[in-house]
Amino acid sequence: MKLENRRQEVLPFPHFLIRLGRYGLFAFCLIAFSVLVGTIGYHHFGQISWLDSFHMACMILTGMGPVVEMKSAIAKIFSSFYALYSGVAFLSITAVFFTPIIHRLLHILHVEQREDAA
Repeated sequence: MKLENRRQEVLPFPHFLIRLGRYGLFAFCLIAFSVLVGTIGYHHFGQISWLDSFHMACMILTGMGPVVEMKSAIAKIFSSFYALYSGVAFLSITAVFFTPIIHRLLHILHVEQREDAA
């Protein structure tokens, strides 16, 4: 997903909305993948129900903290690595989602005027 440089004109608003939708869809896919991995891992390693696994994965991914105590060593190891992954994933997903918005704002501020318009 290539962005325009400062010498190119600002993207028209309808095209910007399409770009924002694409980045939003990609961010949603990353969130869905992360929650799926966490849910399966907590269900398998933590021996908790699917609903509790989903709840735990969502809470860890957003930084809210654990809901259920992990009892076995393997569950604690999975939970630790998932928490480390979640910290990086949450920040990265947020950056992906806001990239087109921040780029558009910076592009509007730094776009060069055409010589014939001056």
